[in-house]
Amino acid sequence: MQQLDQNKVKKLMGYRWTVWGVLVLSYVIVFFHRLAVGVVREDLVRAFDISGTTFAHLGSTYFYAYMLMQIPSGILADSLGARMTVTVGTLVAGIGSIIFGFAPTITIAFLGRLLVGLGVSVVFIAILKVQSQWFKESEFGTMSGITSFVGNLGGMFAQTPLALLAAAITWRYSFAAIGVISLGIAVLSYMIVRNEPKDMGLPSIAEIEGKAPAQGIGKPDLMKSLGTVITNWKTWPSFIMFTGFFGAYVSLTGTWGRSYMVDVYGLSKVAAANYMTAAVLGMAIGSFVIGKVSDTLRRRKLPMLVFGAIYVTCWAILVFLRGGQPPAAMMMPLMFVLGFTCPTFVLGWACAKEINPPQIAGISTSVVNTGGFLGAAILPPVMGNVFDRFGGQLLPVELYQKAFLYCFIAAVLGYLATFLVQETYCRNIYKG
Repeated sequence: MQQLDQNKVKKLMGYRWTVWGVLVLSYVIVFFHRLAVGVVREDLVRAFDISGTTFAHLGSTYFYAYMLMQIPSGILADSLGARMTVTVGTLVAGIGSIIFGFAPTITIAFLGRLLVGLGVSVVFIAILKVQSQWFKESEFGTMSGITSFVGNLGGMFAQTPLALLAAAITWRYSFAAIGVISLGIAVLSYMIVRNEPKDMGLPSIAEIEGKAPAQGIGKPDLMKSLGTVITNWKTWPSFIMFTGFFGAYVSLTGTWGRSYMVDVYGLSKVAAANYMTAAVLGMAIGSFVIGKVSDTLRRRKLPMLVFGAIYVTCWAILVFLRGGQPPAAMMMPLMFVLGFTCPTFVLGWACAKEINPPQIAGISTSVVNTGGFLGAAILPPVMGNVFDRFGGQLLPVELYQKAFLYCFIAAVLGYLATFLVQETYCRNIYKG
């Protein structure tokens, strides 16, 4: 084997964190927008005079755009590359956030939300693609967890800090400010990010690990690659699990959870946001821990089953204990554990990469990633319809129990799908 230049190896091992660091800043913006509208719900309803269902659809516009863009995101990551994909995407998201902040009508607000969803939709798959080029295969689960951890910091900012910021400078200026920050991150992405080490004249990770570099592969046939992924039945259990788990989580933390704490427990808006912050913090920590546990054990399916069971149990407690109103003292730890165990789905991304051809990591992870945003797009409006139909007829606790029952069902279906996940033992097992 050819002797590698150790200076170049050292440069690669350092610069990969710079590349990842810039990309993950974009992912912080992704998570902020994912959960932000739930915190300013009353402001939006008052500003545009909209119903609960319309508000839920406004929030879901982000997720519909995100969902529809996942497979195109994978194609862009595998063809155009992460650098240009994230640069353009973050630029579009920044413009969308500014439009949303200054929207004079609900129609313009929908347009701004749509642009945000389209823009941020490309970021995560691009990060997974970069991880597959700049990090070792054995590091993938851990890196996915760390990425989700840092991204969730954006979700935390979209809870109590956003509530305080909106109170200080209004929700409109808050979203405009995030838009300006996004434009700056887009510039950084173009200046710093590189798609793979060879773009800087550095050796590949495969060469560093002593593996023979792939020869003659070139750019994959994109439509054929997509067909390979979607006809592989092993792709779909992770898709279904992500649909149920993430759809339920976002319905709580991004749309109806804060209102639940206000209406059922009589908390102030800021105090209620603290409980959703606990769930987001739990997800941030859980994303790292679950990925690390999986990589350490060299197992994917077993951690999914264990952490997934705890997640479903949390939803059962929230929906059924004391008629849908667990003791107030229990709510903060319950929200944290619910968030901590939800990112069982991070292992689904690793599985997608490991049961499909390694050179199409972007497409394979994007197909699985579509599932989560399908759930996040569908569940909140379904729950909004419950509030519009039964609001005024039921007590608040009964109303929320009826709505959250859909989240519990989604979580159960997602968990059942984990039993069909193919164990990969943290290595690529694809056989064409």
